[in-house]
Amino acid sequence: MARAGLAWAALGLMCGALSSGVSLATAATQPVELAAPYEYLGWGNPQPPASVLANTGIKDLTLAFILSHGACNPTWDGTRPLLGGSDQAAIESIRAAGGDVVVSFGGWSGKKLGNSCKSVSALAGAYQKVIDAYSLKAIDVDIEHGELTSKKVRKRVVEALASVQRANPGLEISITVGTEESGPDRDGRSLIADAAVIGFQPTVWTLMPFDFGPALTDMGHASTRAVEGLVQDLVSAYPISAATAYEHAGISSMNGETDEASETVSLEDFDTMLSFAQLRHLGRLAFWSLNRDRPCAPGEGSSDSCSGIAQQPYAFTEVIARYHG
Repeated sequence: MARAGLAWAALGLMCGALSSGVSLATAATQPVELAAPYEYLGWGNPQPPASVLANTGIKDLTLAFILSHGACNPTWDGTRPLLGGSDQAAIESIRAAGGDVVVSFGGWSGKKLGNSCKSVSALAGAYQKVIDAYSLKAIDVDIEHGELTSKKVRKRVVEALASVQRANPGLEISITVGTEESGPDRDGRSLIADAAVIGFQPTVWTLMPFDFGPALTDMGHASTRAVEGLVQDLVSAYPISAATAYEHAGISSMNGETDEASETVSLEDFDTMLSFAQLRHLGRLAFWSLNRDRPCAPGEGSSDSCSGIAQQPYAFTEVIARYHG
């Protein structure tokens, strides 16, 4: 556990320097993952990524999802190749516009690499293949469904990510999980414990505070309460202070109507999350998804391509763009 404490302390120093304006050679720019909303290029009439940057002030995007295409072969949505297609072109357009990308693995649907790659080394190799394909500075593993509920697969994921971290010093790694209002559920807490035991610390543990189940009318404060629960779990698992734990905790909300009929995440809720992130210097503030960051057409309900509420296009993205740590 001493190794874990030293690593977290080093990361804490970097985040403190960023928030205070101190210049570090290794931290001269804002982390790629810090404010990078998700865009899913596989559906939902996605907006051209470069136009998102031009119209919102956001600098970085999280592109989703890398899945398995047979055995342990990483591809976009399990079907599109890493190189030579529209996804590579999108990444190049973002970088040409002065931004950068986080590539996200997993999600709820589809065949996950954590399940398909049957050994730690094979899974680490699959992650590395994607990192190398795009010379990535940041990755996100959205661990849900069978990857999260299987203890064997959970351990394989964190052990593979620990290997990737050792092989790629400075790589930003986000682990994204669902949550209850009080913080990560039993599987999420087990994932944190598995990581701590082997001395692995991702750059940020990101919660998805939506689809809670019970009806909630204040999704902003429900989200911040979930992060407070996560911080307690991190302090219990690692020898760190609460202040350091907040710097390695994150929020990835959902904009507008969620999958629960009783839930709506408003712009006011996003303002609440932004204020909390600024106060606690969270390591990440994102949301699902850019595709939905626009009003629906008359008579259309919330969908993969609109939020289901009255809003201006890119209104939620513009809130996230105001976050700088």
